[in-house]
Amino acid sequence: MVFPDRIERTAGLARQPAWVTAAVLTGTLGLAAACWAVAVWRMSGMNMGTATQLGSFGAFIAVWVAMMAAMMLPGAAPAVLRRAQAGGVRAVPLFTGSYLAVWALAGTVVYAAYRPHGTLAAGAVVIAAAVYEVTPLKRHFRARCREVTGSGFRFGLCCAGSSLGLMAVMVALGVMSIFWMAVVGMLVLAQKLLPAKAVIDLPLALAIAGLGILIVIAPSLVPGLAPPM
Repeated sequence: MVFPDRIERTAGLARQPAWVTAAVLTGTLGLAAACWAVAVWRMSGMNMGTATQLGSFGAFIAVWVAMMAAMMLPGAAPAVLRRAQAGGVRAVPLFTGSYLAVWALAGTVVYAAYRPHGTLAAGAVVIAAAVYEVTPLKRHFRARCREVTGSGFRFGLCCAGSSLGLMAVMVALGVMSIFWMAVVGMLVLAQKLLPAKAVIDLPLALAIAGLGILIVIAPSLVPGLAPPM
């Protein structure tokens, strides 16, 4: 069944001049690539697994915003294109900035709540994240994250709700780990661009749960949980 809103979105994108699409995609993906470079540079040597220290708030939030821009902007590109079609290219900076502001607020919550922890706590968080992946709340936010929205802040809230479980995995296993940042970033991108399908989503949730159980019973088998010797 073809929904009218999807027809409208497709037609709207098709009406855009080619230079608008090219400029918006180049700007969005270029910013994401630049933020990847900044994040990798700033995170080098900071990962201590579950024992990672966050340092000062200013230093942490600067790295966190770069991380979120790198991870989240590629999946937000379709929404940025739709916003450019609806409000013109001038609407894109405000949309993108307010979207990233949500992730900056999420970083503030992480900084306030995070403490260095053991593998038992990390495993419990990962298992809880796996459960969240199959809840109606996750499905609701994931669907909303794929819909048209005129507000970058509202879009960001929906996408944060959709990615909550996956982000919890990254924070629990290594908040400054480039490896887990890349893994979670790829999963977030796939979930933003692809429709929800139980045949994919359920095995993913089971795999995350299996990882959590492995961390609890045999943490030495999961690389990167402990500080490097």
